[in-house]
Amino acid sequence: MSLPLPPGEFAAYLFDCDGTIVDSMPLHYLAWQHALDEWGCEFPEDLFYAWGGRPTADIVVALNEQQGLRMPVATVVENRERYYQELLPQLAAVPEVLAHIHDAHRRVPFAVVSGSTRASVTSSLDALGLLDRFDVLVCADDYTRAKPDPEAFLLAARQLGVPPDSCLVFEDTDLGIQAATAAGMASVRVPQQRTA
Repeated sequence: MSLPLPPGEFAAYLFDCDGTIVDSMPLHYLAWQHALDEWGCEFPEDLFYAWGGRPTADIVVALNEQQGLRMPVATVVENRERYYQELLPQLAAVPEVLAHIHDAHRRVPFAVVSGSTRASVTSSLDALGLLDRFDVLVCADDYTRAKPDPEAFLLAARQLGVPPDSCLVFEDTDLGIQAATAAGMASVRVPQQRTA
């Protein structure tokens, strides 16, 4: 199945990472379950996908509020990241997006714009041999307002030296599409690779 792009010429491609470039969402969900188990925290799969694109620390804070828990945010984030790293050998690329990366590499500059940590993004891309394809990485610690705010996409465009209206965004979440639209960028929706 191919992923059709909107019409027009684009000067840069901006990609979300998890669920867009890498089929990592099922692995992230397993890592979340493992990290939250010891605290007796529930994180239903439908909520996990609905919150796609939110920074990890924000998710822990929201789960604490929602369930009246006092999980230490930094500890849960660190444990979840460690469990995810252990699952990396199972990681695969999203084929339809990978085809566009191969096709447009060296024709237009690429950026990753992710709500994940830089460590998570670089290890995921490195595991698939794709890290060197991206000119810019904008990760959770690089901006203050998460998607659907356009800040992260605008930062990536600025770092690439490309006007926002000349960028094409690849995204798998509603929050990401909203952020791209708010940034004045065209976008293409990547179907979620969800297996459940």
